[in-house]
Amino acid sequence: MFVAPDPGRMRLRTSARAVIGVAAAVALAELCGLSLTASITGGLAALLALFTVTDTTVRRQTVTTALLPAAGFPVLALATTLHGVTPARDAVFVLVVFCGVYARRWGPRGHALGIFAFMNFFITQFLHAVPAQLPELYAAVGLALAAAGAVRFLLWPIERRTPPPAAPAPLPGRGLARPTTRQAFQATAACAVALAIGQVLSEDRWYWAVGTAWWIFVNTASRGETLVRGFRRVLGTVVGVAAGVLIAIPLNGAPAPTALLVAACVFAIFYTAAVSYSWMILAVTLMAGLLYGLLGVLDPGLLVLRLEETAVGAVCAALAVVLVLPVTTHATNDAWIQRALHCVHAATAQATARLAGSPTADPAPHAAELETLLARVRMALAPLVHPLSPFRARKARAGQVIALLDACAREVRGLVAVAGDPDASHDARLAAACWRVEAAVEALTANRRAAGGPAASRDTVPHAAAAEPALAHLQSLERALSELATPLGSDPRAPFVVSA
Repeated sequence: MFVAPDPGRMRLRTSARAVIGVAAAVALAELCGLSLTASITGGLAALLALFTVTDTTVRRQTVTTALLPAAGFPVLALATTLHGVTPARDAVFVLVVFCGVYARRWGPRGHALGIFAFMNFFITQFLHAVPAQLPELYAAVGLALAAAGAVRFLLWPIERRTPPPAAPAPLPGRGLARPTTRQAFQATAACAVALAIGQVLSEDRWYWAVGTAWWIFVNTASRGETLVRGFRRVLGTVVGVAAGVLIAIPLNGAPAPTALLVAACVFAIFYTAAVSYSWMILAVTLMAGLLYGLLGVLDPGLLVLRLEETAVGAVCAALAVVLVLPVTTHATNDAWIQRALHCVHAATAQATARLAGSPTADPAPHAAELETLLARVRMALAPLVHPLSPFRARKARAGQVIALLDACAREVRGLVAVAGDPDASHDARLAAACWRVEAAVEALTANRRAAGGPAASRDTVPHAAAAEPALAHLQSLERALSELATPLGSDPRAPFVVSA
């Protein structure tokens, strides 16, 4: 968590940019004479625009940012209009939950628009906004998106110089077999129950239970992932509430120090999001406490209620993924591992063509895709390698899979570097070795489809001399693929045995 790599200082730069964007949004709202409620709404809208828009090109990011009002403004109007009509408000909120999750099937843009729609409803409940405030809320959100867009695309266009890696496409399927469809029903069921129980705990602050259930389902695909995320959210909230008692309550809404600490929380949200969900939620919880202080409603009882509502949302999410159209962790793991292995195959095939003299072959994009797929594999396997996991054999097996896939990625990177060297082209030994690695991948994926078969041969690549780095990469790659046959081909419930 403290020494996680930050290639190109991307996390540092995007975090600093987020602070500037949110500060600009709030400053514009204040300069225009908008209310504190509108200023907070604008700041949160800018934060969401900078956090959720993750398209792979600047052009697509610009279009998605421009479309955010189309998703947010109608929901904002409904939320304020129905503020005092509890049954209708609750029904519409649950419908927004379903549509927001269902929209994830359309990739990063659908994901961003769905989150923005949900959060506009949530923010309205958080601030207790009423219909008379709707015009200034529209103005605040519009100014915020303009400020965020100006900072992101004009003042500090990080993505123009360093395009973000493409996110792996979601797992396929039709109907209820599609993960996003299943998750839409799961999240809707969890949020509906959380809403009902949350209102029993508090008629004014029930929305935290719904928000917890909603966010637990973001960027998860299986039962295990969702359960682990729920645990991490509760952990982050507990620590964040403690921080709120020590920091937010003594400040009592003092404007200058509160503003500085909110800026620090914004930075922490962006900087830790890719590293630790618990740390990110700690920052979110502290920021919520600071905003409550600005609104003049903060007290220890409110923070305790926040923790209780979070626990309710986490339990509801856990029950939903277990009881409503469950997607097993094993099935999701298998699908992502298969994708990673096929990507190794594609990268090796392109390297083969490049070494054979093809001027159009380029293994580099496949190597980059492999990195994003491995990040997704780690997320899928996180429930099995979690310190609290009681399944020791599965934990050991999952740890070996991660280590061997990391080794594959390392050797693929080396192979790509060699394939790009003009002096290495047309070397028949290298091309033949690449073909053997392709065969090892094909054998391994075929064995997975057959629910476990014989491992690929470990003696198909001859020993490479120290002066032959390309052959050394290929030898190590095939060895890693061969060793993967043991953890991938065995029964997940069987005792784990390290291969000789």
